[in-house]
Amino acid sequence: MAAAIEVRELHKRYGDLHALRGVSFTVAPGEVFCMLGPNGAGKTTCTEILEGHRVPSSGVVRVLGLDPARGERALHERIGVVLQSCGIQHDLTVGELITMYGSYYPRRRSVGELIELVELDAKAGTRAEALSGGQRRRLDLALALVGDPDVLFLDEPTTGFDPHARRAAWSTIRSLCSLGKTVFLTTHFMDEAQHLADRIVVMRAGEIVAEGTPEDLGGRERLPTEIRFIAPEGFRPDDLPQLPPDAALERDGESVLIRCSEGLRAAHAICGWALERSLELRAFSVAQPTLEDVYLRLTEAAEAPAGLSLHEREGARGR
Repeated sequence: MAAAIEVRELHKRYGDLHALRGVSFTVAPGEVFCMLGPNGAGKTTCTEILEGHRVPSSGVVRVLGLDPARGERALHERIGVVLQSCGIQHDLTVGELITMYGSYYPRRRSVGELIELVELDAKAGTRAEALSGGQRRRLDLALALVGDPDVLFLDEPTTGFDPHARRAAWSTIRSLCSLGKTVFLTTHFMDEAQHLADRIVVMRAGEIVAEGTPEDLGGRERLPTEIRFIAPEGFRPDDLPQLPPDAALERDGESVLIRCSEGLRAAHAICGWALERSLELRAFSVAQPTLEDVYLRLTEAAEAPAGLSLHEREGARGR
């Protein structure tokens, strides 16, 4: 099956600034593809090239088999875009805006269907200027969907949404993929990327530094397990039972964090030790590092020093 989006050795220069440095990736039809990265990483430049708003310095870019730089109507009729900030006619109502935007496309979704989809039923007759920030973003999503696009570009689509509206938007996005639509997403919300993305790329300084699923990005599934708990009264690290050799402990006030590759074995030993002594380990949890942890590790200029092993901490106390 042909790729919905194909990018090969994409470069973009602004004078002496090399904004994109040989970026390559493909996006399959029906996939939610998420691009993450700090400000200045090149995400916006890459997205604008895909949308046809910027011309690359070199490289190959195809969206639905077409070159966005050519500005062909055949492509623009098949893509939808939600920008971080969209300019619309504020004196028109929600229903009027969707009707007007729909008139620009040869195929279109019905006004009522879109209003219901983005949960603006009660605001159909309200002017855009009277909408809240979250309602405006929902309207932006409806306008991007009005032409029934095959590829949807979403730039921070749920900024300003309350938790309920965010979940509703996520459900809408995933339902589009079930219909074969392709979604290209940029976001700063790690929970959004975790929930929506089939695949993620992380950009730093104009380059892709990692690619994978939310579960295996940057070797996430191989990273040490994290065991956390609130230290009981009088607790000292020396009190803990024998843990795997690579176990490393960090303490911040009452909070204790232990990282090790054998998480199950370490958790079993700690729980047995606490039960034998009738100790309450409040806020006890066992988890892999979060997507946010991995993202920060990939994008920080230098990693923070790793936690000392238990053996090293014991030695430090003795010096």
